[in-house]
This record gives sequence, structure tokens and C-alpha cells, in this order.
Amino acid sequence: MLRRPAPALAPAAWLLLAGLLCGGRVWAARANKHKPWLEPTYHGIVTENDNAVLLDPPLIALDKDAPLRFAESFEVTVTKEGEICGFKIHGQNVPFDAVVVDKSTGEGLIRSTEKLDCELQKDYTFTIQAYDCGQGPDGSANTKKSHKATVHIQVNDVNEYAPVFKEKSYQATVVEGKRYDSILRVEAVDADCSPQFSQICSYEIVTPDVPFTVDKDGYIKNTEKLNYGKKHQYKLSVTAYDCGKKRATEDVLVKISIKPTCTPGWQGWNNRVEYEPGTGALALFPSVHLETCDESVASVQVTVELETSHIGKGCDRDTYSEKSLHRLCGAASGATELLPSPSGSLNWTVGLPTDNGHDSDQVFEFNGTQAVRIPDGVVSVNPKEPFTISVWMRHGPFSRKKETILCSSDRTDMNRHHYSLFVHGCRLVFLLRQEPSGEKQYRPAEFHWKLDQVCDEEWHHYVLNVEIPRVTLYVDGASHEPFSMTEDYPLHPSKIETQLVVGACWQGGDLHMTQFFRGDLAGLTIRSGKLADKKVIDCLYTCKEGLDLQVPEGSGRGVKIQANPSQSELTLEGEDVGEVEKAMQHVAYLNARQFPTPGIRRLKLTSMVKCFNEGACISVPPVDGYVMVLQPEEPKISLSGVHHFARAATEFESSAGVFLFPELRIISTITREVEPEGEGDEDPTVQESLVSEEIVHDLDTCEVTVEGEELNPEQESLEVDMTCLQHNGMEVSSSDLGMIFTGVDTMASYEEVLHLLRYRNWHSRFLLDRKFKLVCSELNGRYVSNEFQVEVNVIHTANPMEHANHMAAQPQFVHPEHHSFVDLSGHNLASPHPFAVVPSTATVVIVVCVSFLVFMIILGVFRIRAAHQRTMRDQDAGKENEMDWDDSALTITVNPMETYEDQHSEEEEEEEEEEESEDGEEEDDVTSAESESSEEEEGEHGDQQNANRQQQQQLEWDDSTLSY
Repeated sequence: MLRRPAPALAPAAWLLLAGLLCGGRVWAARANKHKPWLEPTYHGIVTENDNAVLLDPPLIALDKDAPLRFAESFEVTVTKEGEICGFKIHGQNVPFDAVVVDKSTGEGLIRSTEKLDCELQKDYTFTIQAYDCGQGPDGSANTKKSHKATVHIQVNDVNEYAPVFKEKSYQATVVEGKRYDSILRVEAVDADCSPQFSQICSYEIVTPDVPFTVDKDGYIKNTEKLNYGKKHQYKLSVTAYDCGKKRATEDVLVKISIKPTCTPGWQGWNNRVEYEPGTGALALFPSVHLETCDESVASVQVTVELETSHIGKGCDRDTYSEKSLHRLCGAASGATELLPSPSGSLNWTVGLPTDNGHDSDQVFEFNGTQAVRIPDGVVSVNPKEPFTISVWMRHGPFSRKKETILCSSDRTDMNRHHYSLFVHGCRLVFLLRQEPSGEKQYRPAEFHWKLDQVCDEEWHHYVLNVEIPRVTLYVDGASHEPFSMTEDYPLHPSKIETQLVVGACWQGGDLHMTQFFRGDLAGLTIRSGKLADKKVIDCLYTCKEGLDLQVPEGSGRGVKIQANPSQSELTLEGEDVGEVEKAMQHVAYLNARQFPTPGIRRLKLTSMVKCFNEGACISVPPVDGYVMVLQPEEPKISLSGVHHFARAATEFESSAGVFLFPELRIISTITREVEPEGEGDEDPTVQESLVSEEIVHDLDTCEVTVEGEELNPEQESLEVDMTCLQHNGMEVSSSDLGMIFTGVDTMASYEEVLHLLRYRNWHSRFLLDRKFKLVCSELNGRYVSNEFQVEVNVIHTANPMEHANHMAAQPQFVHPEHHSFVDLSGHNLASPHPFAVVPSTATVVIVVCVSFLVFMIILGVFRIRAAHQRTMRDQDAGKENEMDWDDSALTITVNPMETYEDQHSEEEEEEEEEEESEDGEEEDDVTSAESESSEEEEGEHGDQQNANRQQQQQLEWDDSTLSY
């Protein structure tokens, strides 16, 4: 039987079957009939610092040839024509390319091929095509392309550039006194491409505290009226910010100059002038100019005032004691200070409050509850003889109570006022009662002056010249006559003593103080027997500082110059403005003190201008400034000389005494800072060096005080050559504490006087040593020297006659607590206390021992001479001594009341010394006392003093050639 052959399968069916058997995916061969499809237009954004482009809509190509999906477990793809194989960009120099992300879905993306710069190109436009993966039936390529779609890409900006100003700097000029809406405009640009980052959103003035502001558009204006006198030009730093808050890399400088309006006034002066002490006159207005704004000026009057009321007692004056100032001004001696600086003998002002704000001026404060009694004998006033009262006073406002400056009243029983000076309201009153006399008639007793100075709380100098019936008052050098005067009878006779009080009045009947003074007093003195001369009064009041005007020839012609007595006010008047300016340029400040009071002195310049056209005359505003007096270099006063020496007791007991400071040297130095020279100026590691310079100035006090027990007037004293003292114009006061030298004089003069100061003690038997201290000062204690101490020892030498008397007399016993040991030079070695010899029943053994010791001393002298002769023979033979006598610790202990040797042994020793001196081989022997002194004294005096000591000392031990 014949089988029927099976029907042949179609190629597609076989393909489908094979796909199912091999994995579930079957490709069906199809023809590429359709083109891919794209959106017609795309919009993209890309950032400068990125390469990915964000498109809208997304880049997706569609193809109708895409295969169908039969099931979820597998799908049948007949061909590849439905897939997208790529994209192609069309355009010239397009920095982009397109890539396929998923062929089956046709998804792709565009990215930049190079770094984009918005500032170079903000956007790009190009076309793009998609092509599929199609093939022909025979497997040949049959790719289909889509149409060309347009792509627009915008480059987003990054804020990479900072604002930059168009100009390097800006300048403008404005007129003072006006407020402007806009002075100038600053402008900055930004290189970024976007409006956000390329626009300038704000400007800012960086310079603080300036009267200007800037708006967002860069316009600068002033916030207040500008003043040329305050500042001529302002320099501002301005910055800018873009809208991205980025600040300009460099700020711009803006200079705004102030142009002055034509305001009349003084120009070209400094409100602060520094004055260095010791430099002489200093010009205050060296470049001053008066601006008159082209007005026709007929005359100019200028007044320069120097304010010094806060310095010292109204200005800078020498701060010596009042007595010293009177002597410097040529006043006769005899003035007595009632308010002296507290010291050993002048101590009644101790405890009285002082004002320490006046340099070294001694200013005493009285608060209405304090007063001081003047000791008896300090001053005596005879109303029948002329006398002078001088005082510095600063008194407060008006008061109805009497306030007494000085009062002499009954000490007991009654309340009578003999003479007094007091303040009542704004009046100064002086009372002087006649002493009892046989004539009972009215005489002037109370004098009244009505003065504004009494109540203005400023310092003023008052001098009363009293010569009854006339009393003349000088206030600040100007005389004033009393406006009223009251007469009275003489006082009734009495034997009541008087009490002199400063700052109140003593009521003897009530035994209490009354009429207390409120204010400040200084320099209160009384001089009896003579009136003060007008020149002396002017000298006492004259300031050491003030205004000075020395106009050179050819300058200041036709200018009238006037000055007040204190040189604190100067007036210049002239018709030519130029000549007045020249004179003003030579107005100077001068302080004649070597060590002025540092601080500020106020200056005030007032002007009055007269014009030919009085209706339009200009007004010149006043000028205020000040002089700063710098701190002077403080001097260091140094005292040097011999601190310790010894003298024989006979010198202390002699009429010449012992000179305490024979080689005293007084010098004064200041320390200055010296800057390094040369390359060291630029090296910060190089420090300034200090250099000490010696200067010359005066002294006003030197005080010598005894240390330890006070001086006993019955056996010791300090004496000075009064002839030398008067020659140098000094005064001296002495007490049990020592001696005080006063008076303004040179350091050399004080040296000369102190060289001649002697100490005497005519009972030196029990004296071992005495110590003194010397201190010198300048300007009433403003500068004080070091304490120079001197110790002088007493060399006790026994008298030969006393030795014989002691041998014959009853033996005496030396108290063990006060025994003393002396070495060869007579120095006390064991006890610093004076020894005392008291009678007792001491044995004869002491006398025998001492006699044996004296014999040994004499024997030692002969052995020394024999040893010396043997040494001379050995030296002639060329031999050296084999051993020398070591006497460094040789000490002989004797009873200090016994004689060391008799007169004959002393003569033998002197003969031996003469013979040895002639041989030229003996060396000078120096005792320990002489050696101690000579180490501190200068060599030029050593030989003479050693010779004197050899004559004074009776015991000498020559061991310079002793050998065995």
C-alpha cells in the first residue's frame, strides 16, 4: 500500500517550531517597512560644569516595525527592524553627541563632548535623526532613518566671576556745609552670562564711621554736612555684590575732597603743641594765616591767652621754700616762715593737711576746723616798727563769717586781738592794735579792702607793707589802697603773753579757737624791721612760664603789642593783616624752669576785625588749643665720699674738731634713651640703650643727722665755718638731731660748705664711734639724694704721765661687761660699747702683767732692729731669707687705760725709722686704722694723711722686715 507523503511545512512554521524548542523566543523574518519616528522639537538644559543634557520631551525614537509580544513566557521576534540602533546629530561644530540607551525602546540621551562656557555661548540649536537596525529579506542592510528633529539646548550659568569696578578709583570734590543727593556714582560689572549672576544687586561702603552712604545703583551721598576744618578729604573703600551674593575681588578707592566755603578765621595752626623742657621758646603758631574772604579790613586785634591757673599757685613757679625764694628775689634776710615744710625743728605743721597736687609746692589746706599754733620765739612783731606780711591764698565763695588767716591774741584771761589778718565776705581786713602807751589817742587800727580776688577760688599773692599809719596792700603785684579805715585807742597795759595762730584765732578768755579759715594757704612769712620792695614783690609773683614775643627786624611793622604782668595774656593790634600774621607767627611759649611741672596749658585765641564797611564786616571765631609740657628727665642726686675713717681722740677734743665730709662729692645725673644708629634702626631685635649724663643744677637743702643717741650739747657739737656759709648765701639751723643747711645754691657751693663741717667732742674718753647721715634735696624735696652715711671711730692713745700715775695709784678693776680689746692701731675689737673703769680691790697681778707686757714690747723692738740689720747683711751676700715672720694674726691685748710705752721708747723708734729711711730699704708701715681709711680715700691725699696719723699715734709696730 502506498503511503501518502506528509505535506511540507512552510519555512515560517519551521522557524516557529525551532524557537519554541530552543528557549521560547522566536524571530520571525519580516521586511523593514517603516522609518523610526521622533518628536519634531526638543528643548534641553545643560549646566556649565556638567555634560548631561536634560531634554523635554525625553529623546525616544519609535518604529512601527517593532515585534509583537505573544505571551508573557516568551515573545516572538520576527526581525531586528523594530530596534533603534543610533542617533545622528547634524550641524556644524556642535559640541554634543547622542547615544542609545535602550535599542528596543528607542530611548537615547544627548551629552556634551567638551566643557561648555555660558559666557562664550549661551545656547545651541541643531537637528537629530534616529535610524533603526533593519535588514532586507536576503539579510542585507536595510536601515531606515527618521526625519530630522530640531533640538534647542540652553547652557545654564555658574556664578564663577566676581564683580569688577569699571574704574580703578573715583574722585569727587564737594563744598562744605551742604548735603548732596548724589556726589558721584561707582559702577561694577560681572562677566557671568546669566541675569542672576551678571547683574550687580548692591554696593557697600567698607570704611567705618564716615558720613557717607551708597545705594544699590552705586550713587554716593553724604549723610551730614561736611566741615573742611574737621577734615579736608575722606577716603572710602567701596565694594559690590552680584545677585548671587558674590563680592568684588577688589574694593575700589573713592576720594571725596572737601572744599571750604570762604569762612573768615585763623588757618594753619595746630591745636596741640608739645613743649620739651629746656628747649627755650617754642613758636605756637609758626604757619598761621588769617582768612578774611577778600573783605576790606581796616584793623585787626588779636588776644592770646595762656591758662595756667591749675598749675601750682596759678602758674609754674620755682617750688623752693619761701625764705629761699625771698633771697633769690633779692629780699633782705630776716623773713620767718610760719608754714614751713615739716622737719625736725620746724614741726608745728605736722598733721596739717596738704594739697599734693601742686608738684613740690607746700600748700596747706584749711577746712574750717584746723589751725596751728606758732611756737614762742619763732617771730616777734613790734607795731612801732615797719614789717611785712606775705602769703599765697586761695579762698572760696562769699561767706558772712570772719575767717582768720593770721592772729596774735592774748594767751589767757582776755580775748584781745593784737594784730590779725582775716577775710570777711569778699573783703580782706587787717587789724593792728596800738600797744599800751602814755598817749591815749585814736590811730588807724583796722584796714579794709574790697577785692574780687578774695572770693574767686583762684590763687593770688598778697603782700602787706605795714608802717603805721600807712598800710599798703599788693595783690599779684598791683597795689591797692584800703577803701575804709577804722581808728581805735591803744590796748590797756597787761602782762599777758600773746599766742600767734595760723588758720584761726585763739580766745584766751574762753580758751578755745574761733574764726576758722576755709581755703588754701602757702608761703606765709613775716619780716620785721623792713618793708618789701616793689621789685621783690614782682619777682615773687612772676611766673616762670608764659607767652613770649620776639619779633625780628622787618616783621610786624606797625603792630602794637601789650602783655599783662604775668605774661599769660598777649594782645596784638595792627592795620595790616599781613604784618599781624607775621607777628603772630613769632608768639611763643617759654618755661624757664629746669624741671617744669608737666601737663596741659590751655590756649585761647580771640580776634576782633574792623572793616571799612561796618555793615558787612566779618566775624572771626575763637581758636582753642593747648600746650603739652612733657615730663622732664628726673635727676638722680648722688652723694659719695669716705664712709668710714678713724681719728685720734685728741683731734675730737681740739678746737678744730674732725671734718666729717672731707672728700664729699655731689653730682646729679639723668638717664636718656639713645636709639641705635645705622642698620640697627630697622632691626626690631635691637633695643634702645640707656645713657647716663651728668647735669648741673642747684640744691636748696642738705640735712646732717646723727644716728643713734642725740647730740649732747654739754660735750659734743657740730660746727661750720660761718664765713664760708655767709659767702655762699646759705643759712644753717642746728639742734640735738643734727644740722640743716638751706638756701638755693650750686652743688659745688654745698660741697664747699660740707667739706668744712666739723664734729667736736671734748669728752671723747668714753667715745668709741659716732655715725652721721647726710641727705640733700632740690626744689623743696621734689628730688632727694641717696643717704650718705659716715662712721668715724675714735682712736684712744694712753698718755705716758697717766701710766706713771696708774703705777703709783691704787689698782683699779675693769668691769667685765665693758672691757675692751684693741689692736695695734687702737681699734676696738671686742666690745662696741664704751668701757667704764670703776674703783675696786683688784690685785697687783694685773699691774705686774701689764708691766711685763710693756717690757716684752721694748724687747721686741730691739730684736726687730737686730733682725733688720741681719737681713741687710744677707741681702748684700745675695742670700734670700728662708722664713719670714707671719704677723697677719698678731694681736696684743692690753688694758686700754694703761700706757703702751713710755716716751723714751717712742723717741728711739723715731730715730730708728729715720735711719732706715736714709738707707732706702724700709717700706712705709700702715696701721690697720690707716689702711681702712686709705682704701676709700683718693690716692692724692694718702701720703699726707698717713704722715699725720703717724705723728698722732704713739704706738707703731714695724714688722715689715721681721724674719728669723
